[in-house]
Amino acid sequence: MSAIRRRYDDRMALIHQATLNPTKAELLAGWLPGRAWHTGPTGAVRRVAGYRFDDPAGAVGIETMLVQVGDGPVFQVPLTYRDAPLDGGDEWLIGTSEHSTLGKRWVYDAFGDPVYAAALAEAILGGHGQAEEFLQVEDRLQPRELSMGITVTGHGRAERPVAGAVERVVEGDPATIVTATVELTVRRRLDTERELTGVVLAGTWAGQETPVPLASASPR
Repeated sequence: MSAIRRRYDDRMALIHQATLNPTKAELLAGWLPGRAWHTGPTGAVRRVAGYRFDDPAGAVGIETMLVQVGDGPVFQVPLTYRDAPLDGGDEWLIGTSEHSTLGKRWVYDAFGDPVYAAALAEAILGGHGQAEEFLQVEDRLQPRELSMGITVTGHGRAERPVAGAVERVVEGDPATIVTATVELTVRRRLDTERELTGVVLAGTWAGQETPVPLASASPR
């Protein structure tokens, strides 16, 4: 399982050879059916693909999972992982899990985490996309093949704004995060036709070769 640490000025995700109990899929199996935007079957959750961002402070893990139950729709679920509770984040808590390397982790629906908003805005408006992934094997880092491709289309400002504090989150599909300087839109269900405006983050994965809009950012 994973956590993200900062390696100086590189955007990278450090993947630990470790286990989570309960797993992320198990946490999501209990959480997804309660979401207003969730449709389709319930049961065991399967990871289809995923991508990660980097927290410059190296404190918060940021992972977006694409998941599916049976032959139901593919959902996009951004998550953050913390080593302590997020102040004021109780309504966004999915659950806790024991990481065999890092200890207890608080797993959040990332829409309520300001670190996710900042990372998403930087990834889109800065044109960086996802972080590279490395597996820590004893005392060395081994590059890990990414499970999906990410592209950024459109143009942000020459001087992109810092995301700033989150002012409000509008739940739904798509969901919207409004900060002092940026409005972010993130799709939940990915099997429907939907256009996004602004600078768009799109993805491809095994079995999905045509880029699918995932999220967008528009400076305010």
